[in-house]
Amino acid sequence: MTIPITTSRAPLLITLLCLAGLIAMSSGPLKAGELPSGPSAGDMDLSPFYRWDGDVPAAPGTVLRAEEVEPQADIPAAAHVRRLLYSAPDQRWDSGPVPVSATLFLPSAPAPADGWPILAWAHGTLGIADVCAPSWAGFKGRDAAYINRWLERGFVVVATDYQGLGGPGPHPYSVWRAEGQSVLDSVRAALALEPRRLGNRVVLAGQSQGGGAALGAAILSQRQAPELNILGAVITGPNSTFPDGPVALPPRRSMTMFLAFATGGLRPDGPSLEKILTPKGLALLRVARAGCTADIARKARELGVASSEELLTIPARELAALRVPTTDMPQARLPFPVLIGTGQADRTITPERQYAVAAALCAAGNRIIWRLYPGLGHDGALHGALDDAFRFVEARRAGETPPANCDRLQPPGPPGERDPDAPFNHD
Repeated sequence: MTIPITTSRAPLLITLLCLAGLIAMSSGPLKAGELPSGPSAGDMDLSPFYRWDGDVPAAPGTVLRAEEVEPQADIPAAAHVRRLLYSAPDQRWDSGPVPVSATLFLPSAPAPADGWPILAWAHGTLGIADVCAPSWAGFKGRDAAYINRWLERGFVVVATDYQGLGGPGPHPYSVWRAEGQSVLDSVRAALALEPRRLGNRVVLAGQSQGGGAALGAAILSQRQAPELNILGAVITGPNSTFPDGPVALPPRRSMTMFLAFATGGLRPDGPSLEKILTPKGLALLRVARAGCTADIARKARELGVASSEELLTIPARELAALRVPTTDMPQARLPFPVLIGTGQADRTITPERQYAVAAALCAAGNRIIWRLYPGLGHDGALHGALDDAFRFVEARRAGETPPANCDRLQPPGPPGERDPDAPFNHD
């Protein structure tokens, strides 16, 4: 995730995003199977494209509409760019099929006889309001450069916004089942829109929040999308957690622990969130429901907020006890190998926590390649791992399985110093 504030403020920003998600979930009682909606759920009027008035087809990945959009200047390898609206089952509130938005990038190179391969991109933290959807707001420089490099290699890139980010209802931030489903169904939509020029050869990729989404898609793939030919997954900075994994993690002492709260909601037997927020907390959350990360950071500076204690009327440990887990995953067997890239200087999701992800997946018998990149932080690892990602994917396209390194995993120790000269290595 790219956060335009100092490193010391970055965990606070994530706290605000997650609490904003809770507000969206605690605006009033809901009936079973009802999707929250309205301004308190982050819904906004972007353009008529994002609002579907008819019935949403039950078949996941059905294209509801598509429109051509202008290519982004820093993605020059895209010959054509289309905005998509497609169907996906609501994996958070069980409200049935919902419309989800995405962007489809087609490369300049001619399609090969068996069609272009597909990269399914899952983005990191941007916010929870509809206006933050990258299909509407555009792609951040780091992500744009990443997408461009895959296009240059002859891949189509489909980039979901995730459920609720652009489409109706709250964005279930960090709810891995909902985000993973959005990733899988974006691929289905792309194949349905371009059946002759796209090949059913798919690579999942994601960073941070998107690392959890891509890993969620991998876990769901056999049951939810068995027809997709997924070659592998490339994940950096994953926010995933495995409570039954072999690595026991200490409690998170920083404010980033609130990641798990975002739009996952409070336990129904607990207090409403409005009752446990201070005036400063409510002021920031009003901004979060209508703006993105930069807007929240600006408001936090204006209010002089320095810690989560200023936002809550109860101790953080009491809020933690009310959480509904959103990033906790089962130790599932995956049908394809996974490359995990970790910045050794990552202080947002520390190397130890990413090592725990690799160890849990290895313990389940998966083919995992874990790479640790000295000097790279949370943002920098995305591009720092890219050459390894290309080699991994080319091997998979050739029918090879790169050797796992599960038997050589070693605890990474605390985060190291960040290399200020590495590309996009801001945090």
